[in-house]
Amino acid sequence: MSLVYVGILSHAPGITGRAHLATNELVRDQFYDCLRRQAEEIKQSSAEVLIVIAAEHFANFFMDNMPAYCMGVGEKHSGPIEDSEWLKIDKTSIPGSPVVAHKILKSVMQSVDLAYSEEWQCDHGIMVPLHFLTPNYDMPVIPCNINCQGPPLTPLSRVWQFGQALRQACDEQDEKIAIVGTGGISHWPATPDSGKINEEWDREFLSHLMQQNKEKLLSYVDEEIYRDAGQGGFEIRTLIAAAAAAGGQGELQFYSAELPIFAVGCTVANFDVST
Repeated sequence: MSLVYVGILSHAPGITGRAHLATNELVRDQFYDCLRRQAEEIKQSSAEVLIVIAAEHFANFFMDNMPAYCMGVGEKHSGPIEDSEWLKIDKTSIPGSPVVAHKILKSVMQSVDLAYSEEWQCDHGIMVPLHFLTPNYDMPVIPCNINCQGPPLTPLSRVWQFGQALRQACDEQDEKIAIVGTGGISHWPATPDSGKINEEWDREFLSHLMQQNKEKLLSYVDEEIYRDAGQGGFEIRTLIAAAAAAGGQGELQFYSAELPIFAVGCTVANFDVST
């Protein structure tokens, strides 16, 4: 078994860029502690490569060319694409894992169409997680984005299939691989409702996710997600893909809606990958 770790975490830019504006410093620091614990869990798993399943935010693609799934297969990646002073993350070069990425790509393509790119610009969706999980940027990273931005969006049933295909591909490798899915749950980024969080909706979704309740997870409808969780709620696709890759039950290690300055329900969890 080459998949040694699967987790999920939130990635909103405010997590780093607006840390100093958080009024509930105790909850903020508890969240950060959980993110650092996740980094330690990945280290303890002896993972050699980290796959980050994130959401496309028009950093690499736009509406003239928007793949449903895309993987970065280059020798290195750059980021953040955003202003460093705004995000509070310095621009840097992140090592890739092209040999492993190409092998995983070929395997996943047997069941799910997966685009690829040798030139990858990481935005906050990947840089915020890496800021906590690999702060020295010394672990090879394979970025993988799902289109959660521009309809028509990939069906949730297809997302589940993608996660399962990714699991099979990872288990075929000699290298030990970790996966994190990173996105929002309910959030309304770049709108007048920014900072709004639907905690009830978040907790119900996370309960289904931790229990691997596939029927419930795949029953969400985009129109209802938009109504109840905002356009940022479409990013549950990244979390569902990670859960499908894991296969086992999850443990919710942190959730809080008490940091609205971060404009997302802050989440950290891991999954059993032994199944």
